[in-house]
Amino acid sequence: MGKGPGLYSDIGKKARDLLYKDYHSDQKFIITTYSPTGVAITSSGTKKGDLFIADVNTQLKNKNVTTDIKVDTNCNLFTTITVDEPAPGLKTILSLRVPDQRSGKLEVQYLHDYAGISTSVGLTANPIVNFSGVVGTNAAALGADVSFDSRTGSFTKCNAGLSFSNTDLIASLTVASYYHTVSSLTNTAVGGEVAHSVSTNENTITVGTQHSLDPLTMVKARVNNFGKASALIQHEWRPRSFFTLSGEVDTKAVDKSAKFGLALALKP
Repeated sequence: MGKGPGLYSDIGKKARDLLYKDYHSDQKFIITTYSPTGVAITSSGTKKGDLFIADVNTQLKNKNVTTDIKVDTNCNLFTTITVDEPAPGLKTILSLRVPDQRSGKLEVQYLHDYAGISTSVGLTANPIVNFSGVVGTNAAALGADVSFDSRTGSFTKCNAGLSFSNTDLIASLTVASYYHTVSSLTNTAVGGEVAHSVSTNENTITVGTQHSLDPLTMVKARVNNFGKASALIQHEWRPRSFFTLSGEVDTKAVDKSAKFGLALALKP
């Protein structure tokens, strides 16, 4: 995150990545190619049961402006235009989806050594306005995240977060989470998260770990209080190209079939 506290979305990110990133229950294939002019084209396909979903994303960078255009199999067109640092510390992001005319959104981010602010507004007659802010440093930060629906005149979200980190430990309180580096040499870490669902009034406790078998091979595992256990192995078989195999089993219903996922990401 650098010297500053980052954005509200950075609170608890290390723990979320350890517990959830790269776990798959489907078959996924991603390939990225680059044109001579520097345009990046990423094609992905995901097989979920009998359903196959594919999309193509084109990314063009021109100085500090990045344009992403994605088309999926349902003929949806997603466009994102990012302007990085039109002024020091500032970033603006314009996104929209066609044919959904109500999906347009403008977001402005500002990063400072002691603060991080993000504000977004929907490009509609009665937009939803979201504001999040963090104050502090990369060692300790306090933040809030609120959303206001101008159509109903009510707040739809109001959250607060706290983050504390040192050399090898990161603790956060949005949902309660922690991340602890056991060994930086082998990229070994442990983490946990406690999340509460208002609709079901249930708490979900998830703990996990990761470890590098060698500089190119990573293994991860996690389990929650409902008995869902998952594990994955990821191998970087060439620079920036990864092969990931993951699986999940319900330890309280071992008679049920385990779920397996496979992901292949190729970059030149």
